[in-house]
Amino acid sequence: MSAGRIVRALILGAPGSGKGTVSKKLVNDFKLMHLASGDILRNQISAETDVGLEANRYIKEGSLVPDDLMVKLMDKELANINHSWLLDGYPRTLLQAKALGSTQPIDLVVNLDVPFDVIRERLEKRWIHKPSGRVYHTEWSPPKVPGLDDETGEELVQREDDKPETVQWRLKLYDDMTKPLLEYYRGLGIIHSFTGNETNVIYPRIKDYVRDIIKEE
Repeated sequence: MSAGRIVRALILGAPGSGKGTVSKKLVNDFKLMHLASGDILRNQISAETDVGLEANRYIKEGSLVPDDLMVKLMDKELANINHSWLLDGYPRTLLQAKALGSTQPIDLVVNLDVPFDVIRERLEKRWIHKPSGRVYHTEWSPPKVPGLDDETGEELVQREDDKPETVQWRLKLYDDMTKPLLEYYRGLGIIHSFTGNETNVIYPRIKDYVRDIIKEE
């Protein structure tokens, strides 16, 4: 990466698309700072900043944090960062995207285009041992005894977010919200979509794309 150059990147992908895994790899390979909007929101709330306290009121009511407040919160956080970063979970709306671009010019956007039937397969067959956080998949990494944790023998549970009806709803919501973002970034010519079923197959292509943009030296 060129000395002194700040690279600003976004990653988009539906729940279960492998966004977390890809983000970790990009952060490691290109020395980017990983910025997750959820973590930033929690940090602002913990620090009891004005925007954090205001956002917390909406969260406690079970409401979405309004666009204008999210913009203030993210602007406050990003203004203090003097390092190349990868932003995950923001922007979520067109208004947020335009506001972000006005203060932080985006260099590249990675979009994980994983077929929804593949995502449903990943999520709906995922079970966890709640106390430890161990994760199993009934096909790819099943427990030794169906329904029971390998180490403790305790029952496995399915997260609410992984239940079939919830997965279907989450994917539709993501699709509806993200279409305007994809069109916006296509118009700017800074987005590239990577289609595939497996993260380890998709990632080498992502790595080549990001390297070409960043032009490491």
